Amino acid sequence: MGIFFKSVCLLMGVAFLGECIEFLTNMVLAKELGEHGMGLYMSILPIIVLVIVIASMELPVSISKFIAEKDEKYHQSMLQHVIRLTVLFTIFFMAFCVVLLPFIPIFKHYHPFIRGLVIILIPIIAFSSIARGYFMGIQQMGKIATANFLRKIVQLLLLVFLYQWFHFSLEVSILVALCTIVGSDFIVLLYLLHMFVLQMKFISKKERAYVSGQSVRKNLLAVSLPTTSMRVFLSITNAIEPFLIKAAVVKSGMTETMANEHFGLMAGVAFTIGFFPAFIAHSLSTVLIPTVSEAYSKQDGLKLQKLLQKVMLVTFLYGVPAVICIYVFAEPLTNLFFHSMVAAIYLQLLWPYFLFHFFVIPMQAFLIGLGLIRDAFAHFIWSTIVTYLMMYFLGTNPEYQMAGIIIAMNTGALLLMLMHYLTICKKIEISLVLRNSVKHTF
Repeated sequence: MGIFFKSVCLLMGVAFLGECIEFLTNMVLAKELGEHGMGLYMSILPIIVLVIVIASMELPVSISKFIAEKDEKYHQSMLQHVIRLTVLFTIFFMAFCVVLLPFIPIFKHYHPFIRGLVIILIPIIAFSSIARGYFMGIQQMGKIATANFLRKIVQLLLLVFLYQWFHFSLEVSILVALCTIVGSDFIVLLYLLHMFVLQMKFISKKERAYVSGQSVRKNLLAVSLPTTSMRVFLSITNAIEPFLIKAAVVKSGMTETMANEHFGLMAGVAFTIGFFPAFIAHSLSTVLIPTVSEAYSKQDGLKLQKLLQKVMLVTFLYGVPAVICIYVFAEPLTNLFFHSMVAAIYLQLLWPYFLFHFFVIPMQAFLIGLGLIRDAFAHFIWSTIVTYLMMYFLGTNPEYQMAGIIIAMNTGALLLMLMHYLTICKKIEISLVLRNSVKHTF
C-alpha cells in the first residue's frame, strides 16, 4: 500500500501541473480559434483520439498487467516479442489509414495536411506505448509522470510561440494546433525510448528466461483486444457525439452555426474546467492496473477490498469539493475563455457528469486489473445506448435543446458508475457499503 500511495502522490503532483498547463493550452486555443473554431477543433479531435487508441493497441494496459504478474527474468524476452508484434501492426495500420482516410467525409472540411499528421502519429504512439506499459508494470511512475508533463508543456510552448509570432487563417490555425499534438508526442517518444534503452541494458545483465512468442501474444491480446475494442467503441462514440448533439439541437430549432458554437462552449470550455480535477482519477487509474493485477494474481482478496475502500474514499474527498467549487465559481472560470453566461450555465448543469466520471475512471482500471474487461465494455455499451436515446428525444425538444443533451449525459454517467461499482463489489465479495467480507481469497 505504501508504494501504491507514493506512486499515486507522485503522479498526482505532476498531473496537477500538467492539468494547469492543459488549462492554459485550451485558453490559448479558445483565444486564437474563437467559438466557431473551437467547435471545429473539438469536432475533429475525437477522430485523432480514435487513431491514437488503435495505434497504441492498449499496450500500456496489457504490458503493465503482464509485467506486474510475471517474474523479472521473463521481461526482456517478452518485450522482444512485443516489439516485433508492434512493428508488424504499425505497418499494417499505417497502410490501412493511407487507403481509408481520403474517403472519410469529415476531413474535407479541414486542411488536407491533417491526413498526413494522422499517419505520422501512428508509429509515434505505437512505440511510446511499449515503454509506457513497461514502466507502469515495474511501477517506475516517475518516468510516466515526466512523459505526461513533457507532452503538455511542449504542446503549450509550441502553441504560444507559433500563435504569437505568426498569423494564420482559421483552417491553418486548427492544423497548427494538431501539429503541436504530434510534435509534443514525438518529444515524449524520444524521452521514453532513451529511458527504455537504458533499462533494457540494465535488465540484460540479470538472470533471463525465455518465454514463447505465442504465450506473449496470447497474454497480451487477451487484454489488448477487449480493452482496445472498448476504447475504440468509446472513441467512435466520442467522434459521433459532436455530430449527434449538433444534429439534435438543429432539429430543435437552432441554426447550424449556433449549434456548433454551443457545442464548442460545452466541449471546449465546460469540459476543460469540469475535468480539471480528473488528474487525480487518472493518477489512481495508472497505478491501480498493475497493483490490482498483482493482488488478484495472488488471490489477495483482503488487499483488493481495502484498496477499493481507499480509492472510493479518496475520490469522494476530492470529487465533492471539486464539483461544489466548479458550481459556485462557474462564471469567473468560464470568463477565462469567453465572456458567455451560456458556458457558465452548461458548466453548472454538468456537475453530476464530472463527479460520476471521477469515480468511473479508477473503477474502470479496477475492472481491467480483475480481468473484467468485457464487463466494462458491456457497461459502456448500455450507458451509451441510454445516453444517445435520451440525447435524441430531449435534444430535439425545443424546450430543452442543450439542457436536454446535458440531462442525457448526466444520466449515462450515473448508470455507468453504478454498473461498474456493482460488478466490482460482486467480484471481490465486498458489500455495497464497502464492508469487508470474511473471505480473503477467491
